[in-house]
Amino acid sequence: MRSSTTARIARRRSLRVGAAALTAAAGLSLVAWSGSGAADTESAGRTSARAAVADASPAGWSGLQSVGAKAALAGGTRAATAKSASPIRTQTLVDGSTAKIYDLGNQRYRAEIVSRGAVVATLQTTEEEIDAGLDANDMFVVLTMGGEVHSWMGGGQQGPGTFHLAGGWTAKVTKIGELRYRAQIIGLDGSVDATLETKGHDVGLDANGVPIVLSAGGVISAHE
Repeated sequence: MRSSTTARIARRRSLRVGAAALTAAAGLSLVAWSGSGAADTESAGRTSARAAVADASPAGWSGLQSVGAKAALAGGTRAATAKSASPIRTQTLVDGSTAKIYDLGNQRYRAEIVSRGAVVATLQTTEEEIDAGLDANDMFVVLTMGGEVHSWMGGGQQGPGTFHLAGGWTAKVTKIGELRYRAQIIGLDGSVDATLETKGHDVGLDANGVPIVLSAGGVISAHE
């Protein structure tokens, strides 16, 4: 964790609102990735998170998706919104796919993950849900309220349980329902500085420069 108390306080807008913990959630997400050996190694949490099946996508993407992602990936109105304008930039992700980032205004951003010319997943921030996250079978992606994209491989820990995360954070993950998990993000002083809660889809958070993803199957990972 960043040692600077000043930096931590400066980011309170994304970590705490008054005494209540901020609930962050992804607008849209895919929850499955079928890269080499994924079928043999995926956890029970990821298996239970598969709520719907779409047609197979290119370049290893399985097309398995969460309920929250279904409407947009099927080509609904929200999916067309970002496509009406050019991306503000593109970024290569850790697995070699590309993220196209769109500025939707009012600190709202959309990232389309493209593999071999096809959009295989989408993340979108909203005014309430300021950061978005995705777990694609051990590739984790966070889209922040500032339009930054972070991606990394591995480090997933299956909840429920209490886990040490990158950056010095601790996560207490509890299961609260079907495809619903809650993670309290705890600082060195023992305070709960943020709360992530899934509602059938993956969620993400930028915790003072440390991106964190909690999947609908209860897998949590962070990267520094």
